[in-house]
Amino acid sequence: MHLILVGLSHKTAPIEIRETLTFPADRQAAALAAFTCSDKVSEAVVLSTCNRTEIYAVTTSGADSIDSVIDCMCSFHHLDRAGLDPYLYASEGEAVVRHLFRVVASLDSMVVGEAQILGQAKEAYDHSFGNGASGRVFNKLFRQSFEVGKRVRSETAIGESAVSISYAAVELARKVFDTLDGRTILVLGAGKMSELTAKHLVSQGVRSVLVANRTYERAVDLARRFEGEPIRYEDLFTRMRDADIVISSTAAPGYVVTRGDVAEVMKKRSGRPLFFIDIALPRDIDPAVNDLNNVFLYDIDDLSGVVESNLEERMREAAQAEIIIEDEIAAFERWLESMEVVPTIAAIRAKSERMRAEEMEKALKRLDGLSEKEIATVEALTQAIVNKMLHGPTARLKAAAAEKDGYEYVDSARHLWGLDSQDAKPRHAHGLRGLLGLTDKARKDETGESLGC
Repeated sequence: MHLILVGLSHKTAPIEIRETLTFPADRQAAALAAFTCSDKVSEAVVLSTCNRTEIYAVTTSGADSIDSVIDCMCSFHHLDRAGLDPYLYASEGEAVVRHLFRVVASLDSMVVGEAQILGQAKEAYDHSFGNGASGRVFNKLFRQSFEVGKRVRSETAIGESAVSISYAAVELARKVFDTLDGRTILVLGAGKMSELTAKHLVSQGVRSVLVANRTYERAVDLARRFEGEPIRYEDLFTRMRDADIVISSTAAPGYVVTRGDVAEVMKKRSGRPLFFIDIALPRDIDPAVNDLNNVFLYDIDDLSGVVESNLEERMREAAQAEIIIEDEIAAFERWLESMEVVPTIAAIRAKSERMRAEEMEKALKRLDGLSEKEIATVEALTQAIVNKMLHGPTARLKAAAAEKDGYEYVDSARHLWGLDSQDAKPRHAHGLRGLLGLTDKARKDETGESLGC
């Protein structure tokens, strides 16, 4: 059994590449089915955000499975692998655990310490669990990663500085407008990122909020939160003339705002500047609109350099977060060592045999004068009783361990048998790598260098 990761992120691929490899919510079920249809992949989770797409998998082999996952990604999106390979990174074994923990702790984010990634990772896991693509290993690994994220945020100040993608958008808006007081924003799409960006803008003095969404009811709901005005989607460009700032974050597969659309809008604005914040992936707004006079367009890649002043403090906190992550990796390794069902059953049988042998020795001292044949008979009788008593429970334990949340059965068995005391706890000579047959060799990380741990 191997743990592998294949992906790309804002560190390895420009937005033009990232937007070709997204897995939106309505395609997650099909994607997970595609990744797990092979005998090589037993579990999979697809983490797809505006800044990264990563496939986590439990497989039967290492390098071959990495190639299989990459080929599946390309096939699913009808992409040429040769054109995608330069932007990908891949890891195996402990490096995958470390990478996931760092991602969920927001240490690998465009803006270190941003809070959205924890919720996005939970959604990715929920898709996998709901579609039967996660099993015992990922049920534990991802749930522990969420605890890592919570622990980093509670034990460090990594999230305290006012730095996020949405806050970066506010800083960019300030560069275009001297003040945001009295400005009007138009929110296109009623997603969480749009709402968060609008919230920051309103807190900085924006006067009125217009909300457009293909589903009008959602526009009404979001507008109500800002005491704003919902607008019909067909009235989008008519009302865009009234806006100073447009925030766009829809799930559309292509551009919803073109150069021609904006050119017509600008004819009615008497030279007033129009500022676009495109935080969608794939992008909502045609990059060519930036060529128009008095039009300013920024996408998510443009936001990365806006918050440099706060990053130094966050990086100091990140050092403490790395210590927490190493501690959690060790905890996960201990869990894997103890939760393997075969070693657990072996430990149960070994403890039972020790107890049987000890009691047998005591009994023979009291039954002085037994012949060797009689001793052998009693020995066989006690062994048969122990074996029969253990056969049913251990068989059911082995079967239950293969089910979702199976580790909970193993955990319960170890607790009931007292196997996790220091003297009873089995240790594996090679820890996480030996237990799963993993290596910590990585194909390359985001910088193209080894992830060797």
